[in-house]
Order: sequence, then structure tokens, then C-alpha cells
Amino acid sequence: MRSVTRISLRVVVLTVVAALGAGGLAGCGQDGDSGDGRTTLTIGVFGAFGLKEAGLYDQYMRLHRDIVIKQTSIERNENYYPQLLTHLGSGSGLADIQAVEVGNIAEITATQSDKLVDLGRAEGVRRESFLPWKWAQATGADGRTTGLGTDVGPQAVCYRKDLFAKAGLPTGREAVGRLWAGDWRKYLATGRRYQAKAPAGTAFVDSASGVLSAMSGSGASRFYDQDGQVVYKTSPAVRRSWDTAARFARAGLTARLQQFTPAWDQGYANAAFATVSCPAWMLGYIQDKAGPAGRGRWDVAAAPRPGNWGGSFLVVPEAGRHKKEAARLAAWLTAPEQQAALFAKRGSFPSSRAAYALPAVSGATHPYFGGAPIGEIFSRAAEGVPVQIVGPKDLIIAQNLADVGMLQVDQKGTSSQDGWNAAVKAIDNALDH
Repeated sequence: MRSVTRISLRVVVLTVVAALGAGGLAGCGQDGDSGDGRTTLTIGVFGAFGLKEAGLYDQYMRLHRDIVIKQTSIERNENYYPQLLTHLGSGSGLADIQAVEVGNIAEITATQSDKLVDLGRAEGVRRESFLPWKWAQATGADGRTTGLGTDVGPQAVCYRKDLFAKAGLPTGREAVGRLWAGDWRKYLATGRRYQAKAPAGTAFVDSASGVLSAMSGSGASRFYDQDGQVVYKTSPAVRRSWDTAARFARAGLTARLQQFTPAWDQGYANAAFATVSCPAWMLGYIQDKAGPAGRGRWDVAAAPRPGNWGGSFLVVPEAGRHKKEAARLAAWLTAPEQQAALFAKRGSFPSSRAAYALPAVSGATHPYFGGAPIGEIFSRAAEGVPVQIVGPKDLIIAQNLADVGMLQVDQKGTSSQDGWNAAVKAIDNALDH
């Protein structure tokens, strides 16, 4: 699931369904008693989170007749998350279970750990079933694990087979993946090949910012170091990602679009670009925006390097009245079988590696994308993601690098250095306040 700032616009988009209406953060005023002797567990989420829509709450209540589950949702994470921090600070107004987006989990783990249950010790939680890097994202220096992963955003590259064919490039997904296997610079080189014979009015990639985000999501380090210090200005990985993305812009390989805008959506409808970095949750978005005309023309190949873009967690506040029951529910909702069911029904890719062997995942194909074996492609990507250092302000840094600095380079022709300076100024400003 994704959120609605650059790394965060990624949860409501997950399946492109109607957004839930805004609600209270977490069922304030409920007394935890249904009135008939059953225990009421409240869950606070943002957007169309998927657990309710996939029928998992109903299934749990059928298995546990003494439990009633009630969910409230706030449509956008940027409205939901500040309220969550406020309620954690006061110890009131919280649901028994709260959702946390990946862009916020480092801050929650670093600053709110004492207000959350250590789910690493909770009944029914099996650490070994989760991807190591996903588990690490919600585990603090003290060893306490405050969140259980619901989903991840392993990345691939979605591409238009018809445009590749017209440009003289291979179209089979295995052959396409080999064009750039192991190195983002090969992706750039492929873009130059494409552009040499590109169909009129098309570009190789949607945006330089998209390349920047994809590259930075595939490295072990980027914005913070092991000691929790902000190091993006001197990080070789960040600078390498920046320079490569800027080369896409300078070479005229991008459609100069900003992601998650009406113009970007129209770019899909008009077949304006041949490739886009796409985590698993973006498949539904592409299908919706490209429409029937894109069916069978879009396909999915492995990304140059495995990376992650998006994902969420469930946490259990210490202030809850029913912590044991809530932790048990959180463990069940994030167990392999439920994650596989959520993927089958909603497209949320499992954070549980144990789910990858289940038929709902291992055998998954996508008819819109030419029958692409998306279960296999995204499982391999997820298994290859490195354990990445995640910092509390990752979201702010990534958003400003992409939407302030790189956007100027891509759309206005600003020099790479001037774009970098603009991003740094915006980030410094944001981190100082």
C-alpha cells in the first residue's frame, strides 16, 4: 500500500478503488464492549487499506465468535498520520490496532516505541515468515518490533511491447529484463537505443523523478547512516541515483511528466512513454489509466536491481484496553495465508516470504499484462531487496529530491547541480521546522 506524498501516494492507488470516506482516527468513545458480551476491537487505517474489503475481518469474526471488529478510515495518510502521533502522545483516542505507512515507520519506531506493544513477542507472530528487510524496518535499536508488515512494493519495470517492437527492441519479458539486468546504467543505455528509433511522440520513460525514486529504493543505504544521521548530501548511492536520473532528462529520454498527476494519467492513455518503474501495487493503476487499449500491450519485466516502493504495517498501542486480543488479531491478519488472500483479492503484495510458496501467489498471472507471471516476478524482486537503513524523515527527503529538484531538471531544463541545490535547500528548510 502506498501513501499520498511521493513515497506515500502509494496506498490508496494500490487497487484504484473508491476511497473510503474520512472518519475518526480510531473509534474514539467506544468502550471495547459490543453490549452482548463480545469484545470489540477497533482498527484505524488510511485510504482503502484492503483488509476489510478483502473480507478478512468477517473471516476472523467467523472464527472467533467472541470478537467484533470495527474499522475507521481517514482517506489520506497525510491527514491520518499527524492525528496518530497526537493520539499516541496523549495516550487517548487510539484504536486497538493502527496502520502505519512505510514512510512513517522509522519515526514511529524511533520516537514512539515505548507507547507500542512489542509484537516480536506476541502470540502467533513468526518472525521467520517475514522478509528480513521488512521485519528490520519496524525493529528498533533496542530489538523491539513495533509493527507487523501487511504488504510491500517490490519493483519491476512495466513496458509497452508495441512501442518496443516499433523501436527495434525485443519484446519478450525475459529478453527485455536482460537488456538492463543488474545495472541501472544499462537501463539508460536501453533508453538511448529506444529513442534512436522511437515512435513519434513517445519517450522511453515517464519521468526522471521516477528513475530517481526507483534507483534510490534499490540500495542498502541512502538518506541515513547506521547512527541515524542524515547523510544524503554525501551518500554515493544517492548521488549516483541523482546523476543517472539527470542523464535521462538531459538525453531527452523522458516524457517530462510528474507522477500521480492528471498529465501523467493521460500519458498512459496516450501511450506517451514506453517504460515505467512499477511496484506490484501499480499494476491496477496502469490498467485503470491505460484502459482497454493498453490490454496485451503492457507487460512486466524484472527491474535492473531489486527495490521496494511502498508498504504498510500494523501496530498495537499500549494504551489499548485489549492489547492481547489486538496483538493476536494483528498476527493473524499478517500471517502468510491472509497475506496471500489479500494479494489475490486486492493486489497487495505480501511482506510474508512464506506466502510466496502458496498457490495464490506463486501461480498468479495478470491477463491485462499479457499473462505475466506476476507472482514469480515480484516474489523474486522482494526476496532480493536489501535491508535498507530507514530514517524518520525519509519521506521528506525523497519527496523534495524528486518533486522539487529533479522535477526542475526534467521539466525546466535546470542544470543537475542547480536542481540538486534547490532540493537541498527545500530539505534543509523542512528538516529545520
